[in-house]
Amino acid sequence: MTKPIDSHDSDTNDTSNPHFSTVLEARMSRRNLLRGSMASAATAALGVVGLSGCGGSDPAPTTPPATQVPPVTPVPTPAPVEKLLAFSAVSKSLADMVTVPAGYTASVLIALGDPIVNGATAFKNDGSDADFDNRSGDHHDGMEFYGLSGTGTASNSSSDRGLLAINHEATTDEKLSSHFLHANGGTSSLPRPAAEVDREVAVHGLAVVEVKKTGNAWTYVKDSAFNRRVTPLTEVELSGPVRGNALAVTKYSANGTKTRGTLNNCGTGRTPWGSYLSGEENWAGYFVRSASDDAARNDKSVASLKRYGRNQGATSRHGWETGGADDKYARWDLSRKGASLDGSDDYRNELNALGYIIEMDPYDKTRALKKRTALGRYAHESAAFGPVVAGQPLAVYMGDDSRNEYIYKFVSSATWNAADAQANDRIAIGDKYLDAGKLYVAKFNADGSGAWVELAIANPAIATYAGYAFADQADVLVNARLAADAVGATKMDRPEWCSVNPKNGEIYYSLTNNSNRTIDASGSSLLVPDAANPRAYTDMKGASAQKGNPNGHILRMKEGSGAGAATAFTWDVYLFGAEATADSGTINLSALTADQDFSSPDGLAFSPYTGICWIQTDDGAYTDVTNCMMLAAIPGQVGDGAKATLNYTKAGGGAVAVDTFVGKKPTADTLKRFLVGPVGSEITGITETPDGKSMFINIQHPGETTALANIGDPTKYTSQWPSNAGYGAGKRPRSSTIVITKNDGGRIGT
Repeated sequence: MTKPIDSHDSDTNDTSNPHFSTVLEARMSRRNLLRGSMASAATAALGVVGLSGCGGSDPAPTTPPATQVPPVTPVPTPAPVEKLLAFSAVSKSLADMVTVPAGYTASVLIALGDPIVNGATAFKNDGSDADFDNRSGDHHDGMEFYGLSGTGTASNSSSDRGLLAINHEATTDEKLSSHFLHANGGTSSLPRPAAEVDREVAVHGLAVVEVKKTGNAWTYVKDSAFNRRVTPLTEVELSGPVRGNALAVTKYSANGTKTRGTLNNCGTGRTPWGSYLSGEENWAGYFVRSASDDAARNDKSVASLKRYGRNQGATSRHGWETGGADDKYARWDLSRKGASLDGSDDYRNELNALGYIIEMDPYDKTRALKKRTALGRYAHESAAFGPVVAGQPLAVYMGDDSRNEYIYKFVSSATWNAADAQANDRIAIGDKYLDAGKLYVAKFNADGSGAWVELAIANPAIATYAGYAFADQADVLVNARLAADAVGATKMDRPEWCSVNPKNGEIYYSLTNNSNRTIDASGSSLLVPDAANPRAYTDMKGASAQKGNPNGHILRMKEGSGAGAATAFTWDVYLFGAEATADSGTINLSALTADQDFSSPDGLAFSPYTGICWIQTDDGAYTDVTNCMMLAAIPGQVGDGAKATLNYTKAGGGAVAVDTFVGKKPTADTLKRFLVGPVGSEITGITETPDGKSMFINIQHPGETTALANIGDPTKYTSQWPSNAGYGAGKRPRSSTIVITKNDGGRIGT
């Protein structure tokens, strides 16, 4: 995940699609520090509510009866009733530590550089380490737990042994180099040394790591046969409609059926058949284009590249293309260099092989990974399945994490067969459900309704779109953003993670923020507020004014008739991120208190075991007051609140009113802060054991604000976590996976 305003999270949507502005014109008138050698007090004791019981014999009568009456069997005392969110809220904090409620313990499980494959040496954490394709990668992000039985087979019930499948999104960098990976901070000019490039490439991708619980402590199994790394150099298959299409032809794959690796992996999903899904997010910025590439191409690919953020002359994030003459470096240059018409002699089409949901079998490293192209190509976050019902198609909900982008849904052609949940060949089952179906994009209406619009070549709005000439359905999927433009989808405030409420099937999306919202919109990237993205305001961070929707919000949707296959829905805004002291009529619309306030919601997941909704933040707007955090919530349902009207005044005069729909305001029992992370970190990734008693969370990029010039002086690091919690060698901060348990053995969040 990226910080709210990111140089490689550019807004490329310059269409005039409604973001409700068109529709609305008519009506706009701790108790524990992270374990190592330290412990600290958090906030308050955990409470458990119990019910008293009574029982016994009737009192003896004054006159004995003629017939003996047997004594009444005593009624057993009922077990204590589990209460959700019974912990005391964690206070906001700027401390360089992980803070959890009283009664909980958080411990580091695995961190950047830890060896996970036989032969990898102990991590020194001084910038001299290499061999990262055999180590835990960087920027731990989305994650899922897969149980293992005592004999090492897949188990849906095991809670003391399992596999963690983990995304390794990116690197902590300044300018070109990924400075904590290199002894001197790395080379921040071009060309980049091959050794540095190789190291940086290898920390990206995916990992599978075996973990086990012994007594009350979790550890990872360093040399497990299940452990593996997937990097941007690992061969993967393209699957679905784009496989073999002309748009996928490259020097590496002349028949367009395969590519190398996965990149910038962010959110995740767990399929009903037990495989792992990972979303490729901000991948475009890793590639370079020459200043004259438009003329060299002279075809519609120029429009596609522009829409996905690669104008001619674009420079790359890390300069990996300068690592040497080897083909593994050449693939980062998208410029047309060859003479072929199909692109089989260069990497002009390389970008078309990124931006998908990729599927991996965490239990079987012999099975190829597959990119599921039927789910579309964009800046993918998580992939959340709707309720799974035998005989009905599967629905997968997704978002495109860039400013002014869209919300999507995929509906499988195949209907669910419950027997597939037990299949051993999980990738083959993925072929069945994820390679054929319909891709939809969402349009939100001002009255709280909405529609799913199919992205199909047969749709006249797509077939005749003036902005791009689609050739076939594969072209529609590769250029899903352009297809969504064509049908007039609703521009949103950076759709991040999504999750489905197991209680009622409603879909929740975190809209992390949008600096481009303004009531005085002028220019293609600026948007007026609308019903589903209604706020445009100024938030002060010290002396700096942050404009737009800097704190973000969480939107939810309820499908209409047809369940996951429905083409209509209703919606409201579950929560608005805000400071507790912000104006309740225009900003703090959810009336958040000091124990609840947050900014920039990002990670979002419902526990399938407790039903708690966990909300994680990736924030830059409120970090003068608190580090990023995780909250626990018990939401209601769409429509449980009320309509609100926000009144604005344009700079040139004139009143503007925007209606929106606000969910029921939370109480102290339905929303509270559970965790605050170290300095400079993002809180992300969440998964639990089936018994709900162990939770795994990722702490990403602590200390990312450390300047390159200070790499040699640990006293100048903005964070030294997790070494300051007693974990590992060196003092350089490291992205890490932590495990949280409850001291009384109860379930997390109770």
